[in-house]
Amino acid sequence: MRVSEKYSTLPAEDRSVHIINICAIEDIGYLPSEGTLLNSLSVDPDAKCKYGLYFRDGKRKVDYVLVYHHKRPSGSRTPARRAQSQDAALAARGGRQNQPLPGHESTEGAGGLDTQQDFHEDDKRFRREEYEGNLLEAGLELERDEDTKIHGVGFVKIHAPWNVLCREAEFLKLKMPTKKLYHMNETRGLLKKINSVLQKITAPIQPRVAEHRSQTVKRLSYPFSREKQHLFDLSDKDSFFDSKTRSTIVYEILKRTTCTKAKYSMGITSLLANGVYSAAYPLHDGDYEGENVEFNDRKLLYEEWASYGVFYKYQPIDLVRKYFGEKIGLYFAWLGVYTQMLIPASLVGVIVFLYGCATVDENIPSREMCDQAHNITMCPLCDKTCSYWKMSSACATARASHLFDNPATVFFSIFMALWAATFMEHWKRKQMRLNYRWDLTGFEEEEGHPRAEYEARVLQKSMRKESKSKEKHRNIPEESTNKWKQRVKTAMAGVKLTDKVKLTWRDRIPAYFTNLVSIIFMIAVTFAIVLGVIIYRISTAAALAMNSSPSVRSNIRVTVTATAVIINLVVIILLDEVYGCIARWLTKIEVPKTEKSFEERLIFKAFLLKFVNSYTPIFYVAFFKGRFVGRPGDYVYIFRSFRMEECAPGGCLMELCIQLSIIMLGKQLIQNNLFEIGVPKMKKFIRSLRLKRQSPSDHDEHVKRKQRYEVDFTLEPFAGLTPEYMEMIIQFGFVTLFVASFPLAPLFALLNNIIEIRLDAKKFVTELRRPVAVRAKDIGIWYNILRGVGKLAVIINAFVISFTSDFIPRLVYLYMYSKNGTMDGFVNHTLSSFNVSDFQEGTAPNDPLDLGYEVHICRYKDYREPPWSEHKYDISKDFWAVLAARLAFVIVFQNLVMFMSDFVDWVIPDIPKDISQQIHKEKVLMVELFMREEQGKQQLLDTWMERDPEKDESFNNHSPKASLDSPEYRAGAL
Repeated sequence: MRVSEKYSTLPAEDRSVHIINICAIEDIGYLPSEGTLLNSLSVDPDAKCKYGLYFRDGKRKVDYVLVYHHKRPSGSRTPARRAQSQDAALAARGGRQNQPLPGHESTEGAGGLDTQQDFHEDDKRFRREEYEGNLLEAGLELERDEDTKIHGVGFVKIHAPWNVLCREAEFLKLKMPTKKLYHMNETRGLLKKINSVLQKITAPIQPRVAEHRSQTVKRLSYPFSREKQHLFDLSDKDSFFDSKTRSTIVYEILKRTTCTKAKYSMGITSLLANGVYSAAYPLHDGDYEGENVEFNDRKLLYEEWASYGVFYKYQPIDLVRKYFGEKIGLYFAWLGVYTQMLIPASLVGVIVFLYGCATVDENIPSREMCDQAHNITMCPLCDKTCSYWKMSSACATARASHLFDNPATVFFSIFMALWAATFMEHWKRKQMRLNYRWDLTGFEEEEGHPRAEYEARVLQKSMRKESKSKEKHRNIPEESTNKWKQRVKTAMAGVKLTDKVKLTWRDRIPAYFTNLVSIIFMIAVTFAIVLGVIIYRISTAAALAMNSSPSVRSNIRVTVTATAVIINLVVIILLDEVYGCIARWLTKIEVPKTEKSFEERLIFKAFLLKFVNSYTPIFYVAFFKGRFVGRPGDYVYIFRSFRMEECAPGGCLMELCIQLSIIMLGKQLIQNNLFEIGVPKMKKFIRSLRLKRQSPSDHDEHVKRKQRYEVDFTLEPFAGLTPEYMEMIIQFGFVTLFVASFPLAPLFALLNNIIEIRLDAKKFVTELRRPVAVRAKDIGIWYNILRGVGKLAVIINAFVISFTSDFIPRLVYLYMYSKNGTMDGFVNHTLSSFNVSDFQEGTAPNDPLDLGYEVHICRYKDYREPPWSEHKYDISKDFWAVLAARLAFVIVFQNLVMFMSDFVDWVIPDIPKDISQQIHKEKVLMVELFMREEQGKQQLLDTWMERDPEKDESFNNHSPKASLDSPEYRAGAL
């Protein structure tokens, strides 16, 4: 057909521009008349196409959108310049895109920069036209829209027709529901009554969506096959493949289709990385709020899932999976299971805390510390500026420590270890149920397409190999040249060089070395920052001790602890962002082949760095503070200037509790919630300002209703689930690793997650572009990380109870040293004596009479011989007895809890019994269906064979195969 006929409705001044496009497309090897590439340069929002959800004809649904930036033709562009653009496109096709065209270099003069910029734009346009031509050859239908309200942005709408959907569904082995219905196994007897009662009780908290209702009948699913279309219900072909499936199929075609220039092969990921296209995304189903909004799944999700008013309801997981795909559905299902499991953990944690509150007045050690009649004088906490102090001044800290350091804490630690094991088993069972409901039981993930960066590196390596081969060819004697050429030609016949070349571990040695050095350096930076905070604590405590105000000096420990924790919190939040960027950069230089490999390596690096960053300050307080202090007269110093800080007389557990609570709550409030709310809104605001600045003359048009693909373009791109999982895994660590010091951690995690679910849901529904649906049957590497954190939690809690708390020293005193079988005298037993005359020169207090009397003997917390002993200040036998008991407790606790966790893992089966029965039933039904079909075919064939061909005239007009494939037979087979 003629070009003038194709674009007869376009203005005359625009036709020449698109004639150039058509010439370039025809040079590639296909005619535009054979495709459906429609240039709608003057499309207004129209209800017929449902504001961008359909093509202009209102019949073909938009399954995917490609976005690109372009330069609108201006009046200053002369025909010569247009011809030059055409030459540039042709030259680019010939592989000379990186060199100036002959004959044009000398005529540009001062406009050389403009020419180069136009050249790059024409090169991108040529690549787009070639790529879109290949999409047409793959069977997709395209429609272009450049006359949009967003200045300089064009959209290519993609529609997959029925035959393409069927072909790709068969390639991807998508399980689709057949016509065959079967009844699911129902519970009977007492379980049925219990389930009915539970359904009535939980009815008010169930979401009002059809997908969430319990089903008694299920359709048999089978991988789609074009030869067996009669098995499937194709009465409504428009809805047989939902929007999620259609976009997945189109995305697979986009990844598979390449744009080839000479040897450089580019898929959609490479085209996006090189700026040929700006974005690629499926469309949302429509608006989610407003008047006269047509009802759609997005609106339903917004009302029943992404609203804070439904925080008490279950999530409509099946609808989430239907709209966003299995991978995102599994994340929210896992988050829901984790949040539900936090409810019993929170209740037990609150009970443990209330037990501590109820027994604080009965605690003998805290009463002894608060009793001023004992008049225990403690040694100074720092050199010179600090003076002697009375133990009764630490009464509040001692009483608060009992709230978290009591016998119930040990029980709670064991409970949380078993809780973690039960949670993992419960999730595995829930995951299997979802796999059955979502038809993923036989799904196996295949290796994905190579990433753009990997293809570029392979290309570079192949070009280096080719250049070396050419160099070697020059050095070959003339008499063997022909033989060498023939051998190379035979080896390379029909095979691309890049198909043979792969990146090996030798190619990645520099990247691996950089990764190792960088990770060690980042961990060292974290340790250095913690050391800096330690020095701050020591120096600040010494400075506050010089204050003349008694109230300031009495609250030194609380002030220093609180300010140091806030500094740690700010540093952790900042370094989390920095480490996330560094982990991504380190993963990029490794050049993983597939997106799955890239994601797993990124997760490992990011988790390692963020784990060290988040927990290093807590590890210091739990296991190192007060352990290497020394003793009065022989203290340990940092840089020979700063004396190591000590724990309070009640132990470091209270300080660990403060550190853990502030960091956990601060991260959840600031990083997880405020950042997730504020940052996307700020980015959206900046993006809208930039778009308005680009087209100030179109301000009135912005008030009008935009097309769906224009609205979605202004949304934030989907960046993956790694940040969402990461914050939950770090929170899981806070809940399990140091739960012995903070029993209220599960409660605060529960409150955070109730908000987090709705916050993430609202972000996915309203703030982000619709992600491409990805099939997945599990949560991947995150499950292994969870198991590792759960195992590590058992070990850490054993050491926290044994070495950080006073639980073991109290048991040792109660059963070995107590005279009356009570805790009376425990505080005095844990304190050693020091003669003040043994202070090193220059370390004694400047004001020894600060308490109003002269001090000869002061006390400090340690197990050492008294100054009147023959081996004064040496470690006493009591220390070794307590140490042996602590180590024994660690071994017993760890093995006992590990055994109990493994027992829970063994007792609870991974696959629920009813699900395994249903899977077996589906297999039997599928075999019966095919056997019945084969028997029907055989009977029909036998009937034809028994008939006499000479007597039956219809035998020559009909064939057994045609009858076997008839709709009547297929319907009867079902």
